[in-house]
Amino acid sequence: MTALPLDLQRGACPALSAPMMTGDGLLARISLIETISPEQLAHICRLALTHGNGMVDISARGNLQVRGLSETSAPHLDADVRAMNLPLREGLAVEVPPLAGMDDSEIADPRPLAEAIRDAARNITGLAPKMAVVVDGVGVLRLSDLLADIRLVAIGKHDWKLLLGGTEQSAYVFNVLRETLVVDTVIDMLKRLAILGNKARGRDLASDLAVNEPTPHTSSSSSGLSRGSASVATVDPSQMLGTSPSMTAGKVAASPFDLFRLSNHRHAVGIGPAFGQAKAEHLIALCGEAARLGIRSLKPALDHSLLFFGTEIAFRALRDFAHDNGFITSVTDPRSHIAACSGSPACNSATIATHEIAAAAAAECADLLDGSFKLHVTGCPKGCAHPQPAALAICGTADRVSLIAQGKAADQPFAFSSFADTNATLRRLADLVGSERRPGENSAACLARIGSDRLAAAATGRS
Repeated sequence: MTALPLDLQRGACPALSAPMMTGDGLLARISLIETISPEQLAHICRLALTHGNGMVDISARGNLQVRGLSETSAPHLDADVRAMNLPLREGLAVEVPPLAGMDDSEIADPRPLAEAIRDAARNITGLAPKMAVVVDGVGVLRLSDLLADIRLVAIGKHDWKLLLGGTEQSAYVFNVLRETLVVDTVIDMLKRLAILGNKARGRDLASDLAVNEPTPHTSSSSSGLSRGSASVATVDPSQMLGTSPSMTAGKVAASPFDLFRLSNHRHAVGIGPAFGQAKAEHLIALCGEAARLGIRSLKPALDHSLLFFGTEIAFRALRDFAHDNGFITSVTDPRSHIAACSGSPACNSATIATHEIAAAAAAECADLLDGSFKLHVTGCPKGCAHPQPAALAICGTADRVSLIAQGKAADQPFAFSSFADTNATLRRLADLVGSERRPGENSAACLARIGSDRLAAAATGRS
């Protein structure tokens, strides 16, 4: 893997009161910890029109982002949003699945632990700007594929597995804790990270504690953090979360673009803008229709989605309206299987119009986009839209496009393409997968089996 230049390394992230400069102006992030009403989201969109360029993002982690702000208008957006008294997240990012506490399939409700960690961490300074803690109760919608420095995963009503760094699948399994020990253990880890410096992340902590992922039948009490080990039962990690969608071979993690039956006869439906970005006017229209149908609450959620809460009858009507107006409403929509950053010209680092490439890929290569992987389309090697490895990635460089298999955007490409030939190249790869796919085999498995050499031959028209 090649190291990125300093100006192309992922570092700080924007906030409401600390926006970040991009190609189309300043970008401010609005992070919520509870639901808001359709009317409130519509008002945020009107503020995006007033203070920004009218483009609104929903990030992969479910944060709202207002684009195109100026040095003058950004403080006004900050003040106007705060005047709305929204449930804003302040300080450390402690995240729970979007259906937490409403999902009968959950092993445990993660919200009390998340709130306790968030409160206890308020006075810890010096952490990395992108530091994230995930508390996952293991329901129908998981945060397994999101990167986290510290991850807690329920394995019983009062027992939590603690992992460090990466996604759930790639993280180091550190310990198994009784619920009464979780908050103190996590706070101790955060303090250790602060001591290591503001560039230290979860994997650095694992290294600092000399932790190795335990093998089956190895007691977790051998961990480096004695505070969490004294009253911890021995657990066979091979039995942990054996049915988790993200960790079970051949299964695809649940998508938010679906209709969900929740506790207390409630329902939720997931709807999202293509590639995580929408014009404010379009979101205002969607929120207006939701309010007209009697829908009272919504939440920005993972995978660039909006989850609306209410009745099943209302949702079917809202989904029809959203579909007719260009929103993603189903996991069968190929656009839901593409991770694309904002691209050029919205981002200063980007060299390609990612959304144009992604839209063409969704239209022309739907057979390749079967949900078994995320096609990563990135304007530069930072790979902000999909920082973990992808089965296939398209990355803009200074003078061409690189193609990467089974890796991150900055990894060694298997082939290159001219800007103009990008989608034709992708179509050749899709044709190869279509001709080589075995019965019952998905696209991700087929891409891995074909290998880089044959993908390179197809990409360059030599096969």
